[in-house]
Amino acid sequence: MAQQKKTNEALNVEEALTQSEAFLIKNKKSIIGAVVAIIVIIAGVTMYKNLYAGPREEKAQAALFKGQEYFEAGNFELALNGDSIGYAGLAKVADDFSGTQAANLAQAYMGLCYAQLGQNEQAIEALNNFDGDDQMVAPAIKGTIGNCYAQLGQLDKAASTLLDAANQADNNTLSPIFLMQAGEILVKQGKYDEAIQAYTTIKDKYFRSYQAMNIDKYIEQAKLMKK
Repeated sequence: MAQQKKTNEALNVEEALTQSEAFLIKNKKSIIGAVVAIIVIIAGVTMYKNLYAGPREEKAQAALFKGQEYFEAGNFELALNGDSIGYAGLAKVADDFSGTQAANLAQAYMGLCYAQLGQNEQAIEALNNFDGDDQMVAPAIKGTIGNCYAQLGQLDKAASTLLDAANQADNNTLSPIFLMQAGEILVKQGKYDEAIQAYTTIKDKYFRSYQAMNIDKYIEQAKLMKK
């Protein structure tokens, strides 16, 4: 009986390790797609809502528009670097119209494009240049930075950034995503108490979220690995 228990625990630990490895693998080609969608929708709405009247801002908005179209179509290279028919690329928009809200948003799109292309150092630099305090967009950007750190193998920075993003968001949409990702990284690092704390926050504070549905399994796995 005791031997069977040990065997079951070993299998559970192996499953948890497999899941934590899978976290980094599954995000190599697509950086938190759902969060990216949130950024695109909310940032776009915010920009159109808050644009002040003025020819320069209007020109910046027009210059950015094609980049947004390419981004939403998944043409990240074209969004970044431009095309041969008049669109110069996000970096050019950010540089030529510095100080405008459209240029600021171009930094966010640049970072997301780099992330999608696996160019994580450039993604972090661009995303850090984005200046925003929207309750959804700002933590979503920070969470994306955390994922980029994970791809670079900088797991301490990844986990702390994701935890900060979860705390900043403080909602049932984004916070559980970031807490789950941070927990998986912490498990991978052998920081089981911190992982349990992240998972328990989902269970106690964000119990209405999708991630809370199976969170008990992750808590138990981390506890087994801690033994």
